[in-house]
Amino acid sequence: MSETRSVPDLDGEREIDLRSAWERAAARWWLPVGGLVAGAVLGVLLSVGGGDVYRAKTLLYMGQPFTTSGGGQIQSLATNPKTVSEIVRSESALRRAAAASGLRVGQLRGNVTSQAIVSTGQGKNVSPLVEITVQAPAPGKAAKAADALATAVIDQVSTYVDEKIALLRRQITSSNLELGQIDERVSGAESQLQQIRADKTLSSVEKLIAIGSLNSTIGFAEQRRGTVQQELFQNQQLLSLAENVEKSKIVQPALAVRTTATSRRNAAAVGALLGLLLGALAAYLADPLLARRNALPRV
Repeated sequence: MSETRSVPDLDGEREIDLRSAWERAAARWWLPVGGLVAGAVLGVLLSVGGGDVYRAKTLLYMGQPFTTSGGGQIQSLATNPKTVSEIVRSESALRRAAAASGLRVGQLRGNVTSQAIVSTGQGKNVSPLVEITVQAPAPGKAAKAADALATAVIDQVSTYVDEKIALLRRQITSSNLELGQIDERVSGAESQLQQIRADKTLSSVEKLIAIGSLNSTIGFAEQRRGTVQQELFQNQQLLSLAENVEKSKIVQPALAVRTTATSRRNAAAVGALLGLLLGALAAYLADPLLARRNALPRV
């Protein structure tokens, strides 16, 4: 007959191993406790030695471009939610910020973030406020870098609006010049009217013809004045809209605040956990190591 082999009790062996490990750790309890305390102290010391860093935040308004007549919104870089994130992390923008702040590009890389501030229910076509954050070892440098990055964003997303503003300003200047010319024309015609009325050498027919011609000139000039003034008013409104609504701008310049590189509480907790684990491991391995050392033959 074949002999039946007993199946090993794995659960029982596992329970014995865990019990043995617990007994070893409990027998030398001072090792886990000492490791916990030492790890916590070491973690705090490392967090203090790590020094402080400064975080500067710039609040940027992206702007909302409209059509040339101001009638409707248009899609642009300013309305793309990924625009700021891509620009502030680009190599060209980082180099620009480094040059403006005195930091190295390597100090900025990985320490620049952006976050859109969008209220609940805000439409996707409404340009949000965007917060650009720079973390650096010096407050002034962090603030300068954040403002430089915000300026880099403005320069790249405001091309259309800048050209629109320049065109409106030229049109406003032209309208003002034309209004000045109209004033001179009307003033000259009125002066001629007074001279004609006072001139006794002219016959009544000649005066009538001359006065009619001058009145016609003044009438056309006044009609043109009304048209130009209406165009000027519209362009001034469009310019105000472009400068205050459409154009991107820094709402709040950067101001750096101190922040610890690593939280002391977190550093202490991590250090304590590592120390506890190392202490427990030392307590578990102490008996086998001592037994092996005692088993070695003495010379």
